[in-house]
Amino acid sequence: MQSKLTKAARGQECTIQIHPYCNMNPETTVFCHAPSESKGMGTKSPDYWGADGCSDCHDIVDGRRNVTLPDDEILRCHIRGVFRTIQRRIDQGLIKI
Repeated sequence: MQSKLTKAARGQECTIQIHPYCNMNPETTVFCHAPSESKGMGTKSPDYWGADGCSDCHDIVDGRRNVTLPDDEILRCHIRGVFRTIQRRIDQGLIKI
């Protein structure tokens, strides 16, 4: 079951934007959980800790697609996307501060 935070990724612009690989197609955007202390075998990070990612960026951050970028650059893009996504959810009224 998806939460409101993960469902909100649908139809959004990718916030991860790993260039030059990002397809920028909002029709493929899903919520991409970021690494955290609670993530492990069969367990995802919390639904507030992730980014709206297109199918190409999602495949890269999840390791399903190999690219010629260092792992730390991929992580940097993902964490930047987390910040952008959290700001988007605040603007959407889904996260209240």
